[in-house]
Amino acid sequence: MNLFEVYSILDIEPVCGKGCFIYDGAGREYLDLYGGHAVISIGHCHPLYIERLQEQLNKIGFYSNSVIIPQQQLLAQRLGSMSGYDDYRLFLCNSGAEANENAIKLASFHNGRKKILSFKSSFHGRTNGTLAVTDNPNICAPVNSREYVQFLPLNDSEAVHDALCEGDICAVIIEGIQGLAGIYCPEVPFLQALRKMCDRHGTILILDEIQSGYGRSGKFFAHQYADIRPDIITTAKGMGNGFPMAGVLIHPRFEARIGMLGTTFGGNHLACAAAIAVLDVMQQEKLTENALHVGNYLKEKLASIPQIREIRGQGLMIGLDFGQPVAPLRNRLIKEHRILTGTSSDKNVIRLLPALCLEQKHADLFLQNLKTVLSD
Repeated sequence: MNLFEVYSILDIEPVCGKGCFIYDGAGREYLDLYGGHAVISIGHCHPLYIERLQEQLNKIGFYSNSVIIPQQQLLAQRLGSMSGYDDYRLFLCNSGAEANENAIKLASFHNGRKKILSFKSSFHGRTNGTLAVTDNPNICAPVNSREYVQFLPLNDSEAVHDALCEGDICAVIIEGIQGLAGIYCPEVPFLQALRKMCDRHGTILILDEIQSGYGRSGKFFAHQYADIRPDIITTAKGMGNGFPMAGVLIHPRFEARIGMLGTTFGGNHLACAAAIAVLDVMQQEKLTENALHVGNYLKEKLASIPQIREIRGQGLMIGLDFGQPVAPLRNRLIKEHRILTGTSSDKNVIRLLPALCLEQKHADLFLQNLKTVLSD
């Protein structure tokens, strides 16, 4: 049997990692500024993370949600405290797409409506419901019906107002920062207006913080720059530092009923051990604050590079728009300087999504080599 080949593969085979670096079989070191799509939050192979996983494996690695799993409540308490949402409730699952599927379903259960507002260039996942609210027809199969979905321009309050005035919108789903699109931030006044309009029309506001959450933006969740509280927040990627883990943070007004949501693997013992370790490291090493500090430093220094047309993002979620295709630039950074960055659906944009433990000296290494490549 061969693999079903659906990925564009880089010519790198990591065999181990440490902090912000990965190493191939020949022992070559690569500065990892992509973190496997923003998944590596506390760094590769953090000692505490490894210790907690080994400790849990020596006890029990898995059982389903048909038994008591105390680690789930501990995770909920820790996440609530660190994120500022201690009065919300937590549903645990396995991936960002699954979190968004459950968020949409929960919204519909709550108000009995069907229609969803999403935004142009959005990405919310690759499952049936999340593809319907993702603005990319190229990855949608005929079964991914968009009958109940409307896509609006980001930051267009008037368009949202007109749509919500119809009175039949179940939910608005929006990314804390649009990641795959090329790093686009919802404007603070827009998010604040969105919150008020959803309240006025009984529409559920879902904040997709899959990529932009868990300290990456310099706040625990990116929407907190706007000082709003969504009805539902979804999170994943950085939550388990590579272990499949996701969550749905749910406002206390939502009623939980036995059987309305479910998952086999979500919130298992090993997943919770990974997620609790991530939160402990984030708190002990002040990684959210570090993401803000190093991210601001990077953006300040990048602003002096004339070839970069625009710099977007918050914290360590940064988009560099060069105004022309970046594939050759990215390939040279990898092959000649062993620096791994990401791309986006916009072929002109490089995405930087490193571990939150990135240091200023690592940023300087990237800046130095980027300037070298651009000067040739």
